[in-house]
Amino acid sequence: MRTAFARALVALAERDPRVFLLTGDLGYSVLEPFRERFPERFVNVGVAEQNMIGIAAGLAHSGNVVFVYSIANFPTLRCLEQIRNDVCYHDLPVRVVSVGGGLAYGSAGYTHHGVEDLAVMRALPGLSVFAPGDPLETELITQALLDLPGAAYLRLGKAAEPRVHESLPALELGRAIELIPGSDITLIATGGMLFAAREAALELARTHALSVRLLSMHTLKPLDEAAVVAAARQTQLVVTCEEHSCIGGLGSAVADVMAALPAPRARLLKFALPDKASDVVGSQRFLLSRLGSIADRVRSEAPELCGARAVAS
Repeated sequence: MRTAFARALVALAERDPRVFLLTGDLGYSVLEPFRERFPERFVNVGVAEQNMIGIAAGLAHSGNVVFVYSIANFPTLRCLEQIRNDVCYHDLPVRVVSVGGGLAYGSAGYTHHGVEDLAVMRALPGLSVFAPGDPLETELITQALLDLPGAAYLRLGKAAEPRVHESLPALELGRAIELIPGSDITLIATGGMLFAAREAALELARTHALSVRLLSMHTLKPLDEAAVVAAARQTQLVVTCEEHSCIGGLGSAVADVMAALPAPRARLLKFALPDKASDVVGSQRFLLSRLGSIADRVRSEAPELCGARAVAS
């Protein structure tokens, strides 16, 4: 995803002189094309992320569209007050870009796990929140951020995330993408969890003959409430899939919408990280494996859907 972001940002800067890129001493082997092509619009502020947000706010006040880039929780949690007061309060076009969202930097330990960022950033006034599901979504969202009013947060994976879309999808900010239609279960995925959600949808269809709808919720704020309402009314179970805490992220956003609906409505199941600071260190794949699979979680918690629908092997 980070490579797709860098490529799209260079293309934006080539056609719009307002585009600036600031980094907190990150992005080596990724951001060099921008730095070499536009050295006057690239600033490495060093390991001083709070200052980076202040500089970005000043540049945005001067009529520029500023992207700031750092790892996991550093441009969010470390800079929360600066984003709130310097950027959101003034409704400035600053795009906070976090690379390594979720457990992508799992081997560095909890200090580098970006697992509360969606909750925190969703709470900031006027700030839009995006978590693309694959490199193609990343490219399209980065392009769309040029003209988006106000501040925004873009949560990226790290590298080598698989493409889920076969070709560039028809992507609109604030509108979920339906990858697979379905009438029994809806899987709503955000960020890098989209690939795992697709695998779960295909597995449940194969092993239980279930009709599984799959949505990519690349925009968490503003949320596509219409897509959530349709899922809650047209399917029996809604499963939110995210590499984030079970509190405050996609699952919480979807729950807010579903709670306001009259019965009958679908049941909600959150597939997310537990509300616990991880004391385990390991690769992203290892840490995610401790959660189990989405399909197994559905089988465990929705036996009424799966038990009688098993397909004989």
